[in-house]
Amino acid sequence: MAEIKFEIKETIGVLSESAKGWTKELNLVSWNDAAPKYDIREWSPDILRWAKVLH
Repeated sequence: MAEIKFEIKETIGVLSESAKGWTKELNLVSWNDAAPKYDIREWSPDILRWAKVLH
C-alpha cells in the first residue's frame, strides 16, 4: 500500500474531543502534495492517525 502524505497547512478549529483524546477538527490540509482543501475529520492525539471521512 502506498504511503499517504499529508501536511496540515492551517488549523481552523477543534470541533469536539473524545474521551480517548481524539479531536474532530476543521483544517486546511494538503494530501499527497496536492492543493490544500478544507477537511473535517478526527485526528489522534499525536496527529499521526486519522479517522475516515464519512460523507
